[in-house]
Order: sequence, then C-alpha cells, then structure tokens
Amino acid sequence: MENTVKIEAREQGKNPRQLREEGFLPATIYAKGQESVSVQMNKRDFINVYKKVKDGTYELVMGNKKYNAVIQNLQVEASTQKELNVEFKAV
Repeated sequence: MENTVKIEAREQGKNPRQLREEGFLPATIYAKGQESVSVQMNKRDFINVYKKVKDGTYELVMGNKKYNAVIQNLQVEASTQKELNVEFKAV
C-alpha cells in the first residue's frame, strides 16, 4: 500500500543524531492509555510515503504488529529543512 511504512524498534544506546547519520529517522508512536513506543524507520522510505500521503493515515508495520496512525508532529531543522523526528498518534 502507498501509506505503509516499515518500522523497527529503536536501537538502544544510540542517540537520534547517530540514527540520522545511518539513514534512519527516529519516531515515537503515542496511543491513548498505552506507553509510547520509540521506533526508527528508513528515512528515504518515509519521505517517499510522506510525499504521497502527507496528512493522511499511515500504516506502520513492525514485524507482526501494525499501527494505524497520523502524524502529530514532524520536527524539521529550520536552516536545512531536514526531517529530525516524527511523532505519530495512533488512531
């Protein structure tokens, strides 16, 4: 599907800057009544899907687990316009 993004659990011991240098985009999934989930995704894959979907619903797939979510916040560096972090809200 055009709104599907493959995600994986965020690597422990690596800060977001290190993840971005390796081509990953750090993200967090928030859901009402549940603990937040810290994940990472391939930045290029996310950008390709984001260009098509923008404000729509994303299907985030991590192994057998799927999350339907919308972007709550996309943090972008002001000077370079590079994506730094994504916050998803599960729906």
